[in-house]
Amino acid sequence: MKTIVAHLTGRAIVLTAHLITAVRAIWDGIEPVPAQRIYFANHRSNGDFVLIWTSLPSSLRRQTRPVAGGDYWLATKSKSFVIRHVFNGVLIDRNRETRTEDPVKIIVGSLDQGTSLILFPEGTRNTTEEALLPFKPGLFHVAEARPEIDLVPVWIENLNRVLPKGEVVPIPLACTVTFGAPIRLSPGEAKGDFLTRARDALLTTAEGGAR
Repeated sequence: MKTIVAHLTGRAIVLTAHLITAVRAIWDGIEPVPAQRIYFANHRSNGDFVLIWTSLPSSLRRQTRPVAGGDYWLATKSKSFVIRHVFNGVLIDRNRETRTEDPVKIIVGSLDQGTSLILFPEGTRNTTEEALLPFKPGLFHVAEARPEIDLVPVWIENLNRVLPKGEVVPIPLACTVTFGAPIRLSPGEAKGDFLTRARDALLTTAEGGAR
């Protein structure tokens, strides 16, 4: 019964996302093929990974899991059900003082199960006027652990205007999700250089979606 409810909830989420945002996926430099990938994106709303997941073809949705903060998604029974049973999320503890397991190990372990992942290298929602916050080192450590997996930059446009922080009722507005050309960690590449290159790749993807 729980599986049926989760399936129906997932279909309802996809339909609702399309009705509210009329989301359009742009594949700019990469194709939606069934390959294992890490999708890394800008982060301005708690609905960001939902929109990315919705933008994927259904065959890719089934193999793609969001990396999400357990402190937020386990706060209520309804959110816990959605993240665990609809999205099959990879939950991490973002609090260094309370965590009992290394988030990078959790993420790499999920990759070793053959799944693709959605993650946000800024580490938190960007509420500033800057296009992107500085990237946390997690993306580098994951790329270092599994350098053979493509890292796909994904730029989400307009979702923060659909559901501004603190608001409950969404405002219908067209959104785009642009998937850019993949990158990989180069042999011997320093952490700072890689994070700068990844950040630049995401900003370039944003420019591609604006064309």
